[in-house]
Amino acid sequence: MGKPTGFMEYERKDNAAIEPLERIKNFNEFHAPMREKDRKEQAARCMNCGVPFCQSGMMIGGMASGCPLNNLVPEWNDLIYRGNYEKALQMLRQTNNFPEFTSRVCPALCEAACTCGLHDTPVTCKANENYIVEYGYRHGLMEANPPKVRTGKKIAIVGSGPSGLAAADQLNKRGHSVTVYERNDHIGGLLMYGIPNMKLEKWVIDRKQKVMEKEGIRFVVNANVGKDIKASDLLQQYDSVILCCGASNPRDIKAPGREADGIYFAVDFLTRSTKNVLTGEKKNWVNTKGKNVVVIGGGDTGNDCVGTAVRQGAKSVVQIEMMPKLPDQRAQNNPWPEWPRVCKTDYGQEEAIAVYGQDPRIYQATVKEFIADKNGKLKKVKLVKLEPKKDPKTGRMNMTEIAGSEFEIPADYVLIAAGFLGTQDYIAKAFGVKLNARTNVETEPGSYKTNVDKVYTAGDMHRGQSLVVWGINEGRHVAKEVDKALMGYTNLE
Repeated sequence: MGKPTGFMEYERKDNAAIEPLERIKNFNEFHAPMREKDRKEQAARCMNCGVPFCQSGMMIGGMASGCPLNNLVPEWNDLIYRGNYEKALQMLRQTNNFPEFTSRVCPALCEAACTCGLHDTPVTCKANENYIVEYGYRHGLMEANPPKVRTGKKIAIVGSGPSGLAAADQLNKRGHSVTVYERNDHIGGLLMYGIPNMKLEKWVIDRKQKVMEKEGIRFVVNANVGKDIKASDLLQQYDSVILCCGASNPRDIKAPGREADGIYFAVDFLTRSTKNVLTGEKKNWVNTKGKNVVVIGGGDTGNDCVGTAVRQGAKSVVQIEMMPKLPDQRAQNNPWPEWPRVCKTDYGQEEAIAVYGQDPRIYQATVKEFIADKNGKLKKVKLVKLEPKKDPKTGRMNMTEIAGSEFEIPADYVLIAAGFLGTQDYIAKAFGVKLNARTNVETEPGSYKTNVDKVYTAGDMHRGQSLVVWGINEGRHVAKEVDKALMGYTNLE
């Protein structure tokens, strides 16, 4: 513990953010790094607890508490304070293959479980992590380090999201020859096209891809396995195949008028927006400039849609949330170190407030009907208010419609950000893998092996829609299982 009184001497300070009305002028990341002196002080706030919940990755009350990667947070906070950044980077990379990603997009489960947060504000673990990894790149510590010996084993990974990339990185370090197949034109999966540029600039992905290629990993893009490439060919050519194709089926809104022109899934809207930002491509681009936009869904993806529409110059943006507004402070039945179920005003909502003068969220409401004009073009959305009611049979609280509470709002575009239901059917059929009731690929508990010989799975395709950090966790674990099956033992962590 570098400074025993640090948590009493220094207040939490976050990286400064560009003001909303200024940052919406572009799609760039908008947080500025601190000076070295200030970052050391933030690291000094870490108490090096006897029981560091920040790195526990436990499920408490049905929610994750602490880092699923078990990052050695207290250790590298202490090393930052002491100025030993090279050692801090070594410790960070022991558990996390991609801190350049997680330090930008992770909701920071570590901070939510920080002991400082019990009575004060938590340590800036996420920003500290970012400082470490970017120091590494600036000082040549993130250069390629290919394995000195190859095992002769060949592995195909289908999907280049967080789980696929983590599995590839681990197995390549072991000396296996790894080929990653990606159906899009860039690697990264949701990192590339599911997360907008202002949260994760895409040069960050390109930078890491170049390092991984120099280390011997082969990437094949525009390769849609199960359609353009036969599953049987991969099973013949490779010793193992790992499916990391994500949970790609967006949940739809089945309301009258759904066929109206102007309704899009969030993932399609964000993908087209990112392509436009990167290349200026206008093919199938959804430009919301001067339009009334309604976003259905209150999660991170919904917020990303809000921020994107604001940057495009939308006339108005409304975000529909089915559930009641969460409390501003922890409730008594949500104690630390559980994940805090509190109301969060994220960057996109901050920007909407700055531009339109009010919070874009409408709580306890859902779509009753999509209303189009005579040409089939969306013009309005009819909403209905909801209230929580207990089901007398199950005891569960359900959101039910309030009779006579319908109201209409203008809508030129609706963006559906209601989550994902599971893996896409065609890839499962191509390999013959079984799906469970949630349409995720089925495996034995604690295993990543499917019912098909040589075929494994990981990430959202295995566990359902989740966080980037959980994807990396699964990628590391499936790599360990595959390595042991191929070699008879494993030394991967």
